[in-house]
Amino acid sequence: MVDSYSKAVEARMIRFYCTLNERDRRRYAAIEAMKLGHGGIEYIARLFGCHRKTVAQGVTELNSKQQLTTNRIRKKGEEEKN
Repeated sequence: MVDSYSKAVEARMIRFYCTLNERDRRRYAAIEAMKLGHGGIEYIARLFGCHRKTVAQGVTELNSKQQLTTNRIRKKGEEEKN
């Protein structure tokens, strides 16, 4: 089981998360999940109310230098998928 943050820290993390755009939310969630290690993706997805795949996509983006250089939030022609 992954260690969890205190309720006060979680509240600050959520408050900050809500100020970010879509791409930065993915990447911030990914950073937090990576810091926690095993089980981190599930914990962070629950905390931020996003899907595990969203956090995993953020991890992929952080590991790809090419993705970090783009100014676009979504690929051209892509629409939001729920």
